[in-house]
Amino acid sequence: MNFEKLKSKIKTLSTRENFNKASNKLEKEIFSLSKDEIIPLVTEIGTIPECIETDSTEEKLYTKASDILLAKALQELGLKAQAFKERSGVADVFAKSYFHNYTLIGDAKTFRLSRTAKNQKDFKVESMAHWAENSDYSILCCPYFQYPQNKSQIYNQALNGNVLLFSWEYLYLLLDNGIKETTKFSLADCWNQSKHISQNTSIADSGNSFMDRQDEFLKQFVGLNDSRFSKYFNLFKAKIKERGSDEIDYWKEEINRIQRLDKKKAIKELLKIMKLNSKIETIQKFIERMHK
Repeated sequence: MNFEKLKSKIKTLSTRENFNKASNKLEKEIFSLSKDEIIPLVTEIGTIPECIETDSTEEKLYTKASDILLAKALQELGLKAQAFKERSGVADVFAKSYFHNYTLIGDAKTFRLSRTAKNQKDFKVESMAHWAENSDYSILCCPYFQYPQNKSQIYNQALNGNVLLFSWEYLYLLLDNGIKETTKFSLADCWNQSKHISQNTSIADSGNSFMDRQDEFLKQFVGLNDSRFSKYFNLFKAKIKERGSDEIDYWKEEINRIQRLDKKKAIKELLKIMKLNSKIETIQKFIERMHK
């Protein structure tokens, strides 16, 4: 299954099944894939396609697919992992080591390339620290280039709460290089990076990005020299550039489509985008609840 097929599957399921049934079918399909089949998906899943409507059932299912893919990737790394269904107040993924007696929670993050205004709440680092109270480690799997480049509260929060700011790109590196837990090899040091970094970070510097230090750790952990590591990240950048070009083409075509609409259809389209009828319905329901 390539990314286009996964995207098509999500679209079809979102129109034909309720969310739980659609999630179950997606999980069954993704969990049946081989490691070689999920590796290409890992490089793509972090970017939400622009053709998926914001706040739609399809977007919700796409987000769930990212949780399932993270759980599947953890399985390929040698852990017992599962993605939870609709549950609030907990992380989306739970995993346990078969050999080294530790547990971790995970949260998969996906973003649109068109959305640049992100704040600390988008990453939920403090929530991850809270949810990890009964687990040994907590990992946030986010597109690498969506993390703040310089200073951000999320870095301080990650160090204080021992939340690993992981990425889909890091995950790709581990999978592509055959990293897997055994009785003699543990991934615990990888999941514990924020704790190690916090021990060598002053309070004044705790809000600064430490992604470069994680890069250095991962190079050594996987056994990559600078050249090979750079080749991987050049590959990731090229893929993002390719996706960006596709998403731009989508919006250009949308502009052309809207420009061809007559007045009546254009007004209908505007009302749909602004969701005015939905806002009216929400207010009416609120007033009705007050009178019951």
